[in-house]
Amino acid sequence: MSHETDLSKHQIMQKISKRNSNSPFTGKELNSVCPDKKKKEKKDNFVEILPPEITFKIFSQLDIQSLCRAATTCKSWNQTIKNCDYLWKHHCLTVRAICQKEIDGDRGNGYSWRVTLLRNYWKSKVKHEWLSGRYSNICSPISLPEKNMCPMDADTWGEILEAELER
Repeated sequence: MSHETDLSKHQIMQKISKRNSNSPFTGKELNSVCPDKKKKEKKDNFVEILPPEITFKIFSQLDIQSLCRAATTCKSWNQTIKNCDYLWKHHCLTVRAICQKEIDGDRGNGYSWRVTLLRNYWKSKVKHEWLSGRYSNICSPISLPEKNMCPMDADTWGEILEAELER
């Protein structure tokens, strides 16, 4: 039976080989199709075509969520977005309105705008929800949404407590 299996494999390989030899394209022509496809892909990628100033202007119009999504599109977009600290500054300054001490501390320690934003984005969301009274009627820690919580320092909790006492 092993001999029959080897024979059938051999016959299948011959059929495939014969089919490929009847193809109007040679191996060289088939390989040359790929570079054309890559050229087209490169042609469609504005990051690789436009000057960096224009690319940064386009990306700077995106909100934080869209900017993060764009960074996952392809390697060239990811590198462009990741390496342009300017793109992150505006978003970081928006977060700074809520987490001024944290942002100023990170920037003072030499963190880039992107890293500073990543370090403080969720904290600013949670702090904003606390300060706006979203959790004012929570009766016990069990009622807090664990997914939306993050550690905060004593000064931040002091701000939240003051806001709660003023309500």
